[in-house]
Amino acid sequence: MTEIVLVAGAKLGAWAWEDVVPELRSAGHGAHALTLSGLAEKRGTPAGLQTHVRDIVDEVERLDLRDVVLVGHSYSGIPVGQAAERIGDRLKRVVYVDASVPADGKSFLWGWDSDGVRAAIAENGGFWQPFSAEDLEGQGLTDEQVARIVRGATAHPGASLTEPAALTRSPAELPTTYVKCLLDGPEPGDDVAELLKSERWRLVELDTGHWPMFSRPRELARILHESAV
Repeated sequence: MTEIVLVAGAKLGAWAWEDVVPELRSAGHGAHALTLSGLAEKRGTPAGLQTHVRDIVDEVERLDLRDVVLVGHSYSGIPVGQAAERIGDRLKRVVYVDASVPADGKSFLWGWDSDGVRAAIAENGGFWQPFSAEDLEGQGLTDEQVARIVRGATAHPGASLTEPAALTRSPAELPTTYVKCLLDGPEPGDDVAELLKSERWRLVELDTGHWPMFSRPRELARILHESAV
């Protein structure tokens, strides 16, 4: 049985996978949704990027999981990509869901105009404020789904966004699926496009927005199932 560990992006917790987990379990997989430190039911706790990496590694080791597919959505691709190399032969595959991919020495905020995010973190006691409905527009979400995300989102520990990643090898060396959500842009970023040149990487496109665990949970579960077998 493949064990799938699911880590949602910024401002979200394990609850974000509620529509995906039953689909994976019905397909015969172990499915483990994880909340990172400082978010959802763990809200308010300051946490850096390496705290989040340890959260993932500790969960895999605590449950003694083998044949592990690590799934990182959005921001969580950064800690998931680091955890993937640290769990060694427990890893079966990495799946990035419209996610950022770690690069050694670079943070989540590296490479894009992040002045507004940095200012918001400074003004909000070290946390990136939760989503507003406007943040979620144009991403294939119903009004009910938008309300659900806004209701459940929590402020995100800012240090995890500014702390640099630490890798010992390129993510290109690990078996990986990259899920590109087309409403969030038709092409992967340049860094992902370069990694997709690796024979160990493959691209899957999903015709929805940046939060497919809400907008297309069954289709996303199918992709994760196909990545796990």
